Amino acid sequence: MKTFVTFLGRGRENKTTGYQKTTYKFPNGSEKTTAFFGLALAEHIQPDRIVILGTCSSQWGILVENLASAGEEEEARLELIDAEIQGAVEQEHLDNITHLLCEAVDCKVVPRLIPFGKDEVEQYNILDIVAENVPEGRLDFDLTHGFRHFGMIGFLSAFMLARVQELIVENLWYGAREMTENGVTPVLKLEGLDRVRQWLDALNRFDATGDYRVFGSLLTKDGVAAEVAAHLENAAFHERTLNLSAAAAEIRQFTPILNRQIPGASGLFKQRLADRLKWADLDALSKQQAELAHQSLNRRDYLRAAIFGWETLISQACENQNLDPIRRGNRENQNILAPDDSTQYDNRLVLNQIRNALAHGSRPTINRVREMLKDEQKLRDGLQAAFNDLLPNRR
Repeated sequence: MKTFVTFLGRGRENKTTGYQKTTYKFPNGSEKTTAFFGLALAEHIQPDRIVILGTCSSQWGILVENLASAGEEEEARLELIDAEIQGAVEQEHLDNITHLLCEAVDCKVVPRLIPFGKDEVEQYNILDIVAENVPEGRLDFDLTHGFRHFGMIGFLSAFMLARVQELIVENLWYGAREMTENGVTPVLKLEGLDRVRQWLDALNRFDATGDYRVFGSLLTKDGVAAEVAAHLENAAFHERTLNLSAAAAEIRQFTPILNRQIPGASGLFKQRLADRLKWADLDALSKQQAELAHQSLNRRDYLRAAIFGWETLISQACENQNLDPIRRGNRENQNILAPDDSTQYDNRLVLNQIRNALAHGSRPTINRVREMLKDEQKLRDGLQAAFNDLLPNRR
């Protein structure tokens, strides 16, 4: 299902039509002269349903008068017009004329009353109303009319619906009357703003989860070949299965694309992505594992932090003895971690018991570790102290 959401403003520029009649030019070159941009845009994009949002003083009566045939539901129309003049339109007034709107545009129309958004509660209310009336499918949003802050609320609504309800936001639209030339007003698709929003969301999700797959579709939309973007998905799989050598190899096959010009929002954010992939360029497995241990701790992923931290010690011991740290026999050698000075040995025991408790559910024998597992801050501090003492310096 495709839903189109538009705002209806007060439009007092013309007593008959509300808004001034304007010739709008769409991105495909077609033009339409109308006083109601939202309806012209709906005709252009052909949605399955139209959600019209307006306040108690929006031009509901003028909208109906311009669409309905003479004599249809005269009483309901007059009641709506009177209520509009008084700034007292209620949802019941809109319900009474909904079928007229549906018949006029040959599409399901859902007129909904919204507050003015004067404070935090009213702004949340608007978002809630939008969410209730756009339950699924694809979404186009018109940000042209209504109070100026409605454009910001509309943009946030689209962001919320895409993230929380997993809708597909296809386009954000704006009829730019301030850009009118020779009597023609351009219709803008605000794709760039939405792509930036998608990248910000992807970066936030990556920083929370460490999953590179959130970037794949954004990169391919901006022209990166699917087989190149696939290296990030492969890297995500290998890192999740703790095969860092394979993960790093996949990342190194992907990163050359970040040294080239990438169009769109991906070009704006490529350095941020490159910064998050630098661990793969570190020259030793132990350093890579140590970096991911710190990253995991920062995102409060204590299990992966403990695992990467412990694996760092084994890799470092192998490297110090000129042994291949990837070879299973070397890693499983019980003597690979020989006792060291007392401070490091103590932190090594703490780290190992934290790892075993988190990974296997085993009960720690060290009382201090048992206390750490009861309090998040103590666990963070304990892991951080062990990392500071045992792991290689961060890049």
